[in-house]
Amino acid sequence: MVVSKLTAATNKHDVQGGWQRARAGAEAPRPCWTSHKRADTYRSAQLTPLGGKVRRDESVIETLHGAKVADPYRWLEDPDTEETQQFVADQNALTSSVLDECETRQQFNQLLTELFDYPRYSCPRRHGKRYHYSYNTGLQAQGVLYSQVGLQDEGRVLLDPNKLSDDGTVALGQTKFSKDGKLMAYTLSSGGSDWVYIKVLTIDQETGETTDLEDKLEYVKFSSLAWTHDHKGFFYNKFPEPKKGDLGTETDINLNQQLCYHVLGQPQSKDAVVWACPDHPAWMLGAEITDDGRFLLISVTEGTQPTNQLWYVDLHSLPEFSPDQPLDFGPYDLKSGPKPLPVMKLVDTFEASYEYVANDGTVFTFHTNYKAPLYRILRTDVEFPSNPSSWEDIVPEHLKHVLNWAAALKGDVLLVCYVADVASKLQIHSLGTGSKQRDIPLPGIGSVTSFGGRREDSEFFFSFSSFTEPGATYRLDTAVGSAEPKLFRQTKLKGGYAPAHEFETRQVFADSKDGTKVPMFITHKKGTPLDGSAPTLLYGYGGFNINLTPGFSPARLAFMLGYGGILAVANLRGGGEYGLKWHDAGTHGNKQNVFDDFQACAEYLAEKKYTSAGKLIIQGGSNGGLLVAACTNQRPDLFGAVIAQVGVMDMLRFHKFTIGHAWTSDYGNPDEAEDFAYIYPYSPIHNVKPPTSGSQQYPAMIITTGDHDDRVVPLHSHKLTATLQHVLAGYEGSPQRNPLITRIDVRAGHGAGKPTKKVIEEAADSFGFAAKVVGAKWVKD
Repeated sequence: MVVSKLTAATNKHDVQGGWQRARAGAEAPRPCWTSHKRADTYRSAQLTPLGGKVRRDESVIETLHGAKVADPYRWLEDPDTEETQQFVADQNALTSSVLDECETRQQFNQLLTELFDYPRYSCPRRHGKRYHYSYNTGLQAQGVLYSQVGLQDEGRVLLDPNKLSDDGTVALGQTKFSKDGKLMAYTLSSGGSDWVYIKVLTIDQETGETTDLEDKLEYVKFSSLAWTHDHKGFFYNKFPEPKKGDLGTETDINLNQQLCYHVLGQPQSKDAVVWACPDHPAWMLGAEITDDGRFLLISVTEGTQPTNQLWYVDLHSLPEFSPDQPLDFGPYDLKSGPKPLPVMKLVDTFEASYEYVANDGTVFTFHTNYKAPLYRILRTDVEFPSNPSSWEDIVPEHLKHVLNWAAALKGDVLLVCYVADVASKLQIHSLGTGSKQRDIPLPGIGSVTSFGGRREDSEFFFSFSSFTEPGATYRLDTAVGSAEPKLFRQTKLKGGYAPAHEFETRQVFADSKDGTKVPMFITHKKGTPLDGSAPTLLYGYGGFNINLTPGFSPARLAFMLGYGGILAVANLRGGGEYGLKWHDAGTHGNKQNVFDDFQACAEYLAEKKYTSAGKLIIQGGSNGGLLVAACTNQRPDLFGAVIAQVGVMDMLRFHKFTIGHAWTSDYGNPDEAEDFAYIYPYSPIHNVKPPTSGSQQYPAMIITTGDHDDRVVPLHSHKLTATLQHVLAGYEGSPQRNPLITRIDVRAGHGAGKPTKKVIEEAADSFGFAAKVVGAKWVKD
C-alpha cells in the first residue's frame, strides 16, 4: 500500500529466535491432517476448536446507508488490550503447530538462504566528489552504505545500519546529500514502522571519514528531505507528536503534516514550521530544491491519486537571502513568525500530476499527465504564470507507451524511460527541443529498477532486472556519443545457479469478463511439462497506479527450483502499466474489474494446462492482499492455496486508521452512500460465506501481518482471520478442512526495511505451507 508515488515496497526474523509455542491457559490444538474431497487431494488441518472460541461481540451493529452491518471483532482494533494480545498468541501457536506438519518448509528455507546469499549493489550516485552506493554481501540483515572517490577505488563504509540493533530491525531509509556532498541527512526506522527519525553526518570529501552530528529529528513520516544550497539546513516533514510511545503499534489517524526547516546544530523545538494546511488536514506536503538552488518547490497531494498542486518559492527573492549568510526561515514560522512564506501557486488544482525534471532560471521542465493519460514533458516560464494548457509540449504523449520518468543530464540531454507493454524502454532526447536522439539498448525484457545521474554530469548509471536476471548495473557517458551502455557490475548468484539460461519467460494475455486483454508474464524452467500438474504461483496487485514490471525474486526462484513450479505475474487494471485509463478502470466503482482480471488469469492458467485449480497458489500483499482475499470470497473454487500479506481487509473502516484516509482516492469513501454501494459487496471481512458447491470449502489460507505495521494496521488481518475461522470452521460438522491460519510477526511492519532473515523465514513458512496443501513435491536434489 502506497501513500505517494514515491513508493517503496516486503518481510522478517522473530526477535525471540523463531516461533514460540505461545499458550494462554489451554494449549493450541494440534493439526489433524486429513484427505481432501477434491480429485487433486491435498492435506489440511482441523481448525474448529480455535475458530469456535474467539469471542464475538454480537452487540456491535451499525446502520450504514440503510444497511445493518455487524462488526463482532471490533475489539481486535485495539492492539494493546490483553484480549487482543491473547488472540495473537493463540493464533501464532496454532500456526506454529500447522507449520510443523509442512515437511518441505526447512528445505525451502535452506534453498532460499542459499539463493539469497549473493552480493547486491545499488546504482552508484555521485554527490560532491564521491560516489555512494549500497552493498549487501548476501545475508546481512541490512545493506551497508559505502562511498568512494573513483569507480575503481575500494569503497569505504559510510553508514552500517547493522550496527544499530541486535536483531537487524533498525533500517536505513532515505538519504539526502547536501549539494557539496559534505553532509548527509538520513532516516532510520525501527521494527518496520513508517515512523522514522532523521540524523545527519559529515563526510570528508577526500578520505570519506564521517562524523555523526547531534541533530535528531523525531515524529517524521512520509517525509521529503531537501537541503538548501547554503549547506546550513534542510526541509523535512513531521506530524504532531503521537499519543503512544511505542511508535508503529498505534492506529491513530495521521493528519496535519507540516513542512519544517531545520538549521544544523539547533534543537528540533526551534525548527520553523514554514507551511501547513490546517484547513485541509489530509493534505501532504513534499519539498524539493531545484538543481540551481534558487527555488523551493512544494508538491501538495491529496490521497494517492497521480495528481498534485505545485507551488514554489523564489528563495533568492526573500529579503533574508544573502549569498554569504545562511537562510533564516524564522520570520516565516507559522508558530511565531510575523509573516507567511511568499508561496506562488503555479498549479492550484488536483487535475494532474507535475514532477520537476529541470530548470534554467525561471524556465521549468515538468513530467506530467496533464491531458495526457500516458504522460508527456511540458515546459513553462514561471516568471509569466499561465495555465498548463498553454505550456510548451516538449516530449508529446506517446501513442501506446507510458512515459514513466525523465531526467536531465549535462548539456542538451534528456533521459526518458518508457513502459512499453509492461517492460522498460530507455531513450535519449534533446532537452532543448524534446526530439528523440537515440534508443538505449537494454539486455532483454525487464525493468530499469534504479537510476543514478545528475544535471551537472554527462555520465549516468542504471540497474536492470528481470524475472531471471538478479541485477546488472550499466554506465553510459553521453559526452562520448556512444549509444551502447557498458556493463559496470554484473550480479551473479552463487552455487552455479544461472536462471537466465535455465528458465524461459513469455507474455500472454487473458480475456477478462468484459473482454479486456489482461497481460501476464509466465516464467518456468525450460522443458516443464504443461499438463496441468505443475504447482503454480499467481501474483497480482492492481492498484494505486503501480507498475508491476519484471523483477527478480529469490523466493520465487526457490519456488520454481524447489517444487518445479511455474510463476505467473498478472498486470491488472488499477495499476499504471498502460497509463491513467488503465488505472482508472480499476478504481472506485471499477474495482471489481481488478478481481475479474485476476480470476481470468487464474482460469487462463488452468485452461492452457499450466496448472489446475488445486495446484494454484495465489499471492498478494497490501492492496494485493485485498485482491487475493476478495477473489477467494468470490471464486474459492479457482485456487488451492492463498498467501494474503498485510492486506486491507475491512473496507468499511480502512480510512479511520493511520494513513488509510489517503486510499479513498483509489477505493472511494465508505462514508459516502454512493461509494459504500460498490465497496461493501467486495469488502473481504463482510463477504465470507460457506461455498454451496464443489467441496464446500475455501482454499487453504495463510494471512500474514506484522505487529509494527502502521501502514495497513494488523487489525485488518486479525478481523479477517477471526471471521474466516468462525464462518467456515466454527460449527459442528463444518466441511472446512483446509487450514485458515495467520502469521503475526514481531518487530515487523509493512515490508520495507525487514531484515534478510525475516524475509527468508516468512517466505519459507508461506511457501512451505502452500506446497503442503496443494500437494507440491520437493523435486530439487
